[in-house]
Amino acid sequence: MRAAAMGLLCLTMSAAAALAADEEDGAPAKPDVPNIYLDLRTIYATIPAGTLGLGFGNTSLSAAFEALAVRRGATQPNGLPAAKSIAVDLPLTVDVSDRVSLYGGVSGSTTDAGGGWSTFDITSWNIGVQADLYQQNGGTIPTITLQSTLTQSVPNDQGMTNSFNNILEFDYALDEDETRGWLAGVQYTTTAIASPFASIRPNTILYAGGYYQWPSNWKFTGRLGMQSFGGAQFAGRTLAEPFTQPILRLDLDRMDDNDNRLFGITAQIAWMPKPSYQVTLRTPLYAVRN
Repeated sequence: MRAAAMGLLCLTMSAAAALAADEEDGAPAKPDVPNIYLDLRTIYATIPAGTLGLGFGNTSLSAAFEALAVRRGATQPNGLPAAKSIAVDLPLTVDVSDRVSLYGGVSGSTTDAGGGWSTFDITSWNIGVQADLYQQNGGTIPTITLQSTLTQSVPNDQGMTNSFNNILEFDYALDEDETRGWLAGVQYTTTAIASPFASIRPNTILYAGGYYQWPSNWKFTGRLGMQSFGGAQFAGRTLAEPFTQPILRLDLDRMDDNDNRLFGITAQIAWMPKPSYQVTLRTPLYAVRN
């Protein structure tokens, strides 16, 4: 509960800071009709033995595998087996302004750890905010974006996890239309577990990359970085070894003329130290689209 309270406080502060920046710049606090959509994401991932569902923004996969790791910790003397997973994220998203987006929803998943696919169940819920703390707008200082997500695994029982994921990203556009530029950032994830016998140490990703958007509104983004995970333990035994290894993420998105995402596909390879592969399809369902 302490982790949840801290998460909610940080989300509120992030949104307030960005909204205050809007007022200082003399810009409208929000558009006449904000975008409202279900940011549907379908994820397929392979997880090597002895690790968790880590990587860029993997809050739903991480929550499912963290809770599973703790529940199986007492019955898996040889550590966690290799697994495949299919997850579906359903966050309802509202673009409050051109600086701030709020979202919240549930995620479900099914896993095959060698004995066949499990039943598809709701495995977590999440709330979050994404806010531009500063916008470049043709200047020399890059756009600074903070995204914070609080995720809690389901059901609420022994082994339940609360994860707080923060991404701070710097975006330096090379042209006025912001169709090409450079990226750099850091992602930091902490997890609290409702079990006195288990612990999961923080996960950190430092990365750099860039993007290019064609006149046809197809946009390519690449990020390359290093991921450092502190490991996971249960009752004095190691469930997941610590590591520091490379991670690569490639995004291809179809945008409209107002930079709303219409479709996206993401491919990720993370070495843990064995490679973990992940493919994500993003098919947002708009109720309102500017």
